[in-house]
Amino acid sequence: MQPADARASPDRTRRRHHRHVARGGVAASKNLAAERGAWICFEDETGHTLRPPKARTWAPRGHTPVIPVSGKGSGRVSVAGLFCVRPGKRPHLLYRVKVHRARKGERRSFAETDYAAQLDAAHQYLKAPIVVVWDNLNTHISAAMRQRIASRDWLHVIQLPAYAPDLNPTESVWSHVKRSLGNLAVTNVDHLATVVRNRLKRIQYRPHLLTGFLAQTGLTLEPEPP
Repeated sequence: MQPADARASPDRTRRRHHRHVARGGVAASKNLAAERGAWICFEDETGHTLRPPKARTWAPRGHTPVIPVSGKGSGRVSVAGLFCVRPGKRPHLLYRVKVHRARKGERRSFAETDYAAQLDAAHQYLKAPIVVVWDNLNTHISAAMRQRIASRDWLHVIQLPAYAPDLNPTESVWSHVKRSLGNLAVTNVDHLATVVRNRLKRIQYRPHLLTGFLAQTGLTLEPEPP
């Protein structure tokens, strides 16, 4: 019988390695934020369609409830979120919603200009430097994005590898929202966008819920010892 480590799949080994690297990146962000008096902002994106996620509900025994929906040509709602934390301050959730109507030639995701506008708005709202922690999405690491980052002296970016969603509290926000959308039948993409904004606004006004999302990652805000 082989040792457990020897039996581990290459993908699982890579995920463990990336999580270790990711924790190192988060530790670096905490030290840098402490030096600059900055907020740490965990960034992530998600999407919603008219086809709702499945969820549990009540029904008479033997009668599975069925809600017919159609996602054909219905468009999509994209959300980019910033989960912002700083020692001694309550956490903040800042987000930007974009509606895609499936028009010909329309971009189906956020562009560099969208991310730059979101970071500028966050900087104005938080009134402090920002350390952004995000993944290696192609839009995050493009030459256009690097130029925008370099032109903002109040902004520093920490890149995280893949396979580390458990270290990003924004992922818990998305899971919470999607659970609340389970079995919801919306009429059109604008109705969906309205509901998503409503769910996100509710979370914004529940700082204890945001604190719980951060606790789920196992991360602390205190700088790491040298």
